[in-house]
Amino acid sequence: MSARLTRSFTALPEHIDMMGHVNNAVWVQWMEAVATAHWERDALPEHQAAYAWIVRRHEIDYRGNIQAGETVEAETFIPDPPNGVRYDRCVDFRNAQGKVIVSARTTWVIVDRQTGRVVRLPPEVSAPFQED
Repeated sequence: MSARLTRSFTALPEHIDMMGHVNNAVWVQWMEAVATAHWERDALPEHQAAYAWIVRRHEIDYRGNIQAGETVEAETFIPDPPNGVRYDRCVDFRNAQGKVIVSARTTWVIVDRQTGRVVRLPPEVSAPFQED
């Protein structure tokens, strides 16, 4: 298990906007996909059954883009311990040259599936995602 997860994404023709590069909404979809993959890989099955995640805020810096057929590598990680009900996750997207072209920080909150209410993140749930 690693506190980081890396996934590759390739821009398809349907991802491209009128400017000829990946649309902003696609970057957000890729952010969610890599975050979900990280949760599904590292969270215990009982935690996945008990909790769901909801986005509270996205902050994204665009420093470049890719075109159809090009691939980026997304690396996600949790930079800090939970802060009350908030939990921030970062994603860096690197182009073929290894340069970070999109960098995002998303604030998530965890919801108890049984009650539907936002709860403080239990330490045992966040532990697998913290870097040493």
